[in-house]
Amino acid sequence: MNAGIFINSTSLLDDTFFEKTIIFIAEYNEQGAMGFVVNKQFPRRFNELYEFRASIPFPLYEGGPVDQEHVFFVHQRPDLIPGGTLIADNIYLGGDFKAAVRHINHKTITSQDIKLFIGYCGWDQQELEAEIAEGSWVVEQEGMLF
Repeated sequence: MNAGIFINSTSLLDDTFFEKTIIFIAEYNEQGAMGFVVNKQFPRRFNELYEFRASIPFPLYEGGPVDQEHVFFVHQRPDLIPGGTLIADNIYLGGDFKAAVRHINHKTITSQDIKLFIGYCGWDQQELEAEIAEGSWVVEQEGMLF
């Protein structure tokens, strides 16, 4: 398995946080995996978070149950947001968050360029593989991120 793929939850995860979720795997290595739920919008917009109240309204997604105190992001604009880590196919994880916020507020990047997440999904080494083997997730090589 590699970063840049999508996993879809199965009925085994119904009645959990992961019911009917599609997760984009942003990191995958010997320590484990990290991803973001891409199909569930957070009930508040970016400007409704206290520290970003001066920003424009911008969609937020429920990235996952881990570290919901922080905003994470993936984007397709390394020309405007330096410092990101290439995931796959011109999709980057993170980078200069201040630059990202500035470009969001100036509307030089849109929701077609960047996704903001509250929290993330994380798995320890071999944990995701075990969940796939038990049938909790179906691996998809491609999906819609933007």
